[in-house]
Amino acid sequence: MRDIRTILRLTHEQGLSVREVSERLKISKTTVSTYVLRAREAGLKWPLPLIHDNDAALERLLFGRAGRPPRDQREPDFALVARELKRKGVTLTLLWQEYRTAHLDGYGYTWFCERYAAFERRANASFRHRHRAGAVMQTDYAGHTVPVIDPITGVICAAQIFVAVLGASNLTFAFASSSQKLPDWIDGQVRALTFFGGVTRAIVCDNLKAGVVKALWFEPTLNATFAAMAEHYDTTILPTRSRKPRDKGKVEGAVLIVERWILARLRNRTFFSLAQLNAAIAELVEDLNNRPMRHVGKSRRELFEEIERAALAPLPATPFEYAEWKSAKVHPDYHVEVDKTFYSVPHRLIGRTVEVRLTHRVVEIFHDHQRIASHVRRSQRSGHVTVNAHMPKAHQRYANTTPANLIGRAARIGPNAAILVERMMRDRPHPEQGYRSAMGILSLAPRYGPQRLDAACERALSINAITYSSVNAILKSGLDRAPPTPEPARPTPAHANIRGNTYYQ
Repeated sequence: MRDIRTILRLTHEQGLSVREVSERLKISKTTVSTYVLRAREAGLKWPLPLIHDNDAALERLLFGRAGRPPRDQREPDFALVARELKRKGVTLTLLWQEYRTAHLDGYGYTWFCERYAAFERRANASFRHRHRAGAVMQTDYAGHTVPVIDPITGVICAAQIFVAVLGASNLTFAFASSSQKLPDWIDGQVRALTFFGGVTRAIVCDNLKAGVVKALWFEPTLNATFAAMAEHYDTTILPTRSRKPRDKGKVEGAVLIVERWILARLRNRTFFSLAQLNAAIAELVEDLNNRPMRHVGKSRRELFEEIERAALAPLPATPFEYAEWKSAKVHPDYHVEVDKTFYSVPHRLIGRTVEVRLTHRVVEIFHDHQRIASHVRRSQRSGHVTVNAHMPKAHQRYANTTPANLIGRAARIGPNAAILVERMMRDRPHPEQGYRSAMGILSLAPRYGPQRLDAACERALSINAITYSSVNAILKSGLDRAPPTPEPARPTPAHANIRGNTYYQ
């Protein structure tokens, strides 16, 4: 209103033109001419009457609404209007038409829309949340992706851009991953905390299916791996409400900044690996964090060092190791299947359901919150990994049956028993074919004693009877106790190649 009074004074008292008034007051010529025209249409002359000393009265006179105010000024039921607008296909124009049908002297369309907009502002007031230093890290994925070309196959992969921001300082982190699946989601969280150099008291994230199993506002259910990560870093995960972007307004703004200040600058570049893309993103992230913010006067990095770094909790000594949790049922052969490979558990758990923690190196199996087995993870997807202690006693004896094992057990009985068992497996095309005979020999020890069995084996060797039946018959008949019968000396046959005893005299 002060500018309008000055314009009218310069125009009427000093007789300045629109251009001259514009140059003196540094106001556009269009604005000056509009104010002069409105004053002329309102019948105002200079000096202004005393009744127009009030700014509000002068404003109503110059900028008052044209048109007829409604005769029926009863307020429409805007709460009902808001509910109806949520229904599919319903528009504000349709609702106004229905309103005017019921109230012929009611609001016009413009008045109706303005009053409804005022009602919305009152009903949906925005809460401005001021985050304390070190209180929260907000994370989300950008809507834009970056194409990455495989140099060998030429296949184009859309890289997903993970974004994280600190609530107080707005320090921003961005990282490209191949997908939004759980391994990449966890990797993004860990990299962000490492980038910030500390841990916030809470992590606010979207209801990503990879991380949040059940998106309930009061009791959300987190993925076991995501919950384990939060426990490792001693922080709290706070998923936002579905379709409520204001719950994580900081990261929504950071995503917009990353898309405009980082991804837009990379739009004309070609990347052949995620490593190349992340190197380019890291440079632009550093530039973004070091650029002064217009309304603050400091950069994100300066603000972080000043107010937020000291408020972050320290990182744990070791970074979080990604691990997946799965449920598995113990098979009748006391093994569970994990990633196409079978790992043993104690045989008493056959038929039970166990929890499997799967890392890049180890497979851990839990039952009733107790670890019952741990195996080194096989790189190949096949075969069985079995621990002898998990097997029943009968299976352990069978599993430990090897030529060396059988010979060792026979050696504890006596040397002749060991030689006999060795020959039983050596004289067959395959050693396994002599396992049963050897085990039969060993089974005679409890019945006859090791000394008699070793003597029977010696007698069997002397007559070249290398069978279980021969040894068993010797023991039954008591021939192992009889002294060995010496064989009669055979005369040396005459032959031209035999020199005789006179040759050595």
